Amino acid sequence: MSYGRSSVGLGTLLSVCLTAAIAIAGSTAPHPTVTPIKHLFIIVGENHSFDNLFGVYQPHRGQKVVNLLSEGIVNLDGSPGQHFDKARQWQASETDRYSITPRRTTPYTALPQPNTNFSFGRPINVPDTRFPANLPDGPFQITKYTAYQLSFTGDPVHRFFQMWQQYDEGRNDLFIWDAVTIGMGSGGKPPPSPFTDQSTTQGGISMGFYNMSAGDAPVFKFIADHYALNDNFHQGIMGGTGASFIYLGTGDVAFYSDGNGNAMKPPDDLIEDPDPWPGSNNWYQRDGYRSGSYVNCSDPASAGVAPIRDYLRARHRAPNCDRDHYYLVNNYGPAYNPDGSLVDVNAHPYTLPPQTLPNIGEALTRAGVSWKYYIGGLQPGGANDAWCSICNPLQFSKNVMTTALRKNITGMSKFYADAAQGKLPAVSFIRPYEPYSAHPSNSAMSAYEYFVLSIANNIISRPKLFADSAIMITFDEGGGYYDTGYIQTLDFFGDGTRIPLLVISPYVRPGAIDHTYCDHASILKFIEANWNIHPLSDRSRDRLPNPIAAPDNPYLPTNGPAIGDLLNMFDFSRPRTKPTLVIPGGS
Repeated sequence: MSYGRSSVGLGTLLSVCLTAAIAIAGSTAPHPTVTPIKHLFIIVGENHSFDNLFGVYQPHRGQKVVNLLSEGIVNLDGSPGQHFDKARQWQASETDRYSITPRRTTPYTALPQPNTNFSFGRPINVPDTRFPANLPDGPFQITKYTAYQLSFTGDPVHRFFQMWQQYDEGRNDLFIWDAVTIGMGSGGKPPPSPFTDQSTTQGGISMGFYNMSAGDAPVFKFIADHYALNDNFHQGIMGGTGASFIYLGTGDVAFYSDGNGNAMKPPDDLIEDPDPWPGSNNWYQRDGYRSGSYVNCSDPASAGVAPIRDYLRARHRAPNCDRDHYYLVNNYGPAYNPDGSLVDVNAHPYTLPPQTLPNIGEALTRAGVSWKYYIGGLQPGGANDAWCSICNPLQFSKNVMTTALRKNITGMSKFYADAAQGKLPAVSFIRPYEPYSAHPSNSAMSAYEYFVLSIANNIISRPKLFADSAIMITFDEGGGYYDTGYIQTLDFFGDGTRIPLLVISPYVRPGAIDHTYCDHASILKFIEANWNIHPLSDRSRDRLPNPIAAPDNPYLPTNGPAIGDLLNMFDFSRPRTKPTLVIPGGS
C-alpha cells in the first residue's frame, strides 16, 4: 500500500487522458547520443507480474516466450493444462524462526476464496463472491468470473520478507501459504483469533491471471505483436512500490539516516522482525504498513537476515549491505512535500529521512541532458487524490527537492503542455494518475491501457518526434502475483518477480521478444549507455556487467550477477519508415 492512494472517479480522469489534444513537435536534445534515440519515455504502472498479464500470450512464429501457456500450466482457454501441477501451491509450517524455505507439509486441495480490498460497491476485506470458493490449486483466469474492463480485484501481498517466502528458493510454491498466514503484515499486533485462511483478507487472488488469447489486455497484446517485449525483465527489489520506485531512480536501496547521508539506527518499532509470533504459524512479530520496514542486513543476528545471507553465501553472492545501515525494504513516505518543504514527521511518523543516494536526475543534469518526472495528480500548489507520493524516487532526494531540480518534477498537465509546445525533454519518466496505475483494488489493468494508449498514440502519430523516440512501458513490481520465471539472485534485496517490459520505437523488430536478463536498473543502464553517463555509484546495480547467456538457456546469465542495458531490444540498422500505430480507442 502507499501514501496518496486515490478514490477519484475514473470517468473524470479518463476524459482528460483521452480527449487531450496534443500537438507534439519534435524537440532536439542538446546532448549527443550513442544511438539514434533522442527522446526516451518511461511509463511505469503498478503491481502486475509477467504471467499475470502475459501468461497466455502467443508470440509470432519464430519467437519464444516463457509463460503459463508455454509451460503447459494452462491452456489457451485459461483452463488447467497438462502440467498444471508445476504451479501447485503448498502449505507449510514455520513456528520458531523466520525461514525463506519453511517446511512444506501438504499441497492445497483448492485455493482459498479471493478477497476484496476496496469498496467499489462491495464490502471490504471479505470473500469476493464473484469467485468460487473451490478454485483448483494453481493459476486461474480472473476474467472468467469478472469483466476485464474497469474491473477491480483484491490486492495480493507484496512485501519484502513475504516475497522471499513466496519465491521459496525458486520453487514459487508458497504464494498462497504466505498470503493466508501473514498477508500484508502483522502491524506489530498478535494474530486474530480464531485464525482462518480468510483472516489476512487475501485468499487466493495471487494466482489470478488475464488471458490475452481470450481478448484481455488488447492494447498490450497489440504492442507486443507490433513492437518489442522482454520476457526476462524483473522488479529489482523483493517487496513493494516504495522500495521499487527508489530503485528505479537510484539502482540502490534507501536507508535510515540523519538526513545528510549518515546512517543511524531507527526506533526499534520501525525495524522488521519476521520471526513468528509465539504460538503462530508465520505471523510476523513486527511487520506492516505502520510497523517495521527497516532491516540491518549487515548483521546476521538481526531477525530475518541470516536465512537470506545463507542463501546468498551458497550462491557466492555478496549481500551488498553496508555496515550498520538500516535499509528500507517496504513503503514509507518521502521526507518532502511537493513544494520542497519537509513533511511533519510528528503527524506522519512513517516517513523516510531525506536521502542523499546518487540518482538519475542529478546524473542527467550534470551531463547536460534534459529530463522531467511527470506524475499524475501533481498540480500547481500541491497534489490531489490521484497522486501517489511514494511513486517518485526523486521526491525522496535532498539534492533534488531542496534545489532548482525540484522544478523538473511536475504533473501530467505539464506533459501535455510541453508536448504541444515542442519542449519535451530528452528523458521523460511518466507515472499515471493513481486510478490509471493498474494497482489492484483501486485501479484496473484496462485503465492503465487507456493511459498508455493516450501517451503512445500521440507520440507515434507525430512522425518527427517518433523518428528518434523509444517508449518503455513497465510496472514497478509484480504486486505479489504468481509467476513462473527464473529469478537471478543479485544480493540481499533481490531481484524479484518478472514483470512486463514493452518497447515502442521505430528501431525495434515487430513482434520480437528479447530474453536478456534485465531489471529496473537496466533502464538506468540504457540511459547511461545512450547519453554516455557513468554508473551512479560504486554500489548501485547499474554498475553490473551485461549478461552472457548460457548456450542452452538465454534466460540464465553465466556471469552473474549481471543485468542487461536493453540495447538488445533494438535494431539500429534501419528504422521502420511507416510505423504501426497502437490501436485507437481503448480496451
